[in-house]
Amino acid sequence: MLEFAILGLLQQSPMHGYELRKQLASVLGGLRSISYGSLYPALKRLHKAGLVTTVEPSPGELLPADAPALTGRRGKVVYTITAEGKERFQELVSQAGPEAYDDGGHFGVHLAFFRHTAADVRLRILEGRRRTVERQREGLRASLARTRERVDRYTLELQRHGLESVDREVRWLSELIDKELTDGEPTDRGHRDAATGDDGRAH
Repeated sequence: MLEFAILGLLQQSPMHGYELRKQLASVLGGLRSISYGSLYPALKRLHKAGLVTTVEPSPGELLPADAPALTGRRGKVVYTITAEGKERFQELVSQAGPEAYDDGGHFGVHLAFFRHTAADVRLRILEGRRRTVERQREGLRASLARTRERVDRYTLELQRHGLESVDREVRWLSELIDKELTDGEPTDRGHRDAATGDDGRAH
């Protein structure tokens, strides 16, 4: 997941390590905190695999004012995705199997790069995620029914809260799926007629 997110961000533009870390926090949506201790080994693996390359800073180059103190004030290495890295990113962004949606963290990263994802793949991922969350919802409902009479009211409220959260996610996913289906439909009939002509033949 981390390497996928790194390649996705570098696909947009080259970045310093500190900027990558900041952008990763945004992409991952607070799902996990990325430390430099995990970021730089991941970059090293990507570099060794030929998926990213590095550019040393120009003499006297400074980092922006919001760079953390531990990076120092002098310019640091810039990471850039390679052609091989772009190919690998396209492979990852095209995955639509359970690995793309069964885990919430992986789904979140895929969602963050949906603009690079084919429409049919987006739809399969969203539908797969909805099925996964619907199964979770059924499990929570069954658990709530079994334990309703045997737990205290605080535990009961916690279970209800979890069920409400899953319900919200199902509704949210359904809205995204509906939007995908709507966006994928042909344009209005007038536009199609203008393209084909009244006799149905293309102009």
